Amino acid sequence: MKYTKPPLSFETQADQLIKRGLETNRELLISRLKAVSYYRLSGYWHPFRIPTDDNFKENTTFEQIWHRYVFDRQLRLCFMDAIERIEIALRTDCIYYFSHEYGPFSYLKSENFPNISVAQHNRLLTTIYSETLKSNEIFVKHFNVKYGDEHTMLPLWMIAEIIPFGSLLTFYKGIDKTIKRIISQKYDLSFKIMESWLMTLNTIRNICAHHGRLWNRELGIKPIIPDTKSPEWHTPVKIDNHRMFCILTILRYLLKYIAPQSEWHNRLEKLLNKYPDVPFKSMGFPDGWEESEIWN
Repeated sequence: MKYTKPPLSFETQADQLIKRGLETNRELLISRLKAVSYYRLSGYWHPFRIPTDDNFKENTTFEQIWHRYVFDRQLRLCFMDAIERIEIALRTDCIYYFSHEYGPFSYLKSENFPNISVAQHNRLLTTIYSETLKSNEIFVKHFNVKYGDEHTMLPLWMIAEIIPFGSLLTFYKGIDKTIKRIISQKYDLSFKIMESWLMTLNTIRNICAHHGRLWNRELGIKPIIPDTKSPEWHTPVKIDNHRMFCILTILRYLLKYIAPQSEWHNRLEKLLNKYPDVPFKSMGFPDGWEESEIWN
């Protein structure tokens, strides 16, 4: 089927929404549509629509929709705050244990990455080289001036500061299981669970970086939940791995090790309390979630 919908003016977009039953001030709605596109906001008004047509459910106001959009924006900041700390800790662990085992330039050798293919390793090196060339970091310029006659590539601890998180995950996936176990055991996890979590967090990070909707999203890449040998994941509250509550719980769990002094969980609870009209069950929050040992 050929797509034939034409672009609409902000005024026409507003009139169309009002015609479908949205209760709002027209001028306010137009100003909001100029700031946040119709298509982006549509993800937030979707739960308010009548399933059989494009009309809104009775008494749906734009204020309700806007509240969810603003909540989601603030939620993304909360996610990114925690993910940043975890990402930096992972960079630190990878640098420390790999360089002490193999040396600062041994990332150049594919045999030191037994869990990825040679082609994947080559792509990783291509990314590293590209990031090095375009970097404006002072430490990169200093290294090239002082050591450029002998080295075309940076030592690992410098590389780790300039490569994207996705490349860091390729690095982590490729390293020997012995190093993975050392890193994961710092968090009382198996390396398989740790790797699963990091892959999911990378997806969430990318959604946040593109300002995507989080609050009621179902996870495409689902993290592994520890088994019953870790009862805090199962009682008194069972952690489901389908929605955002699971990711928030993973973040809370990891931050207890990385930044035990952090007030991140308190800031999250303040955010939840600020928007009581948001249906948190759509995020996977179970009844009594505050009683979970991980959150308590």
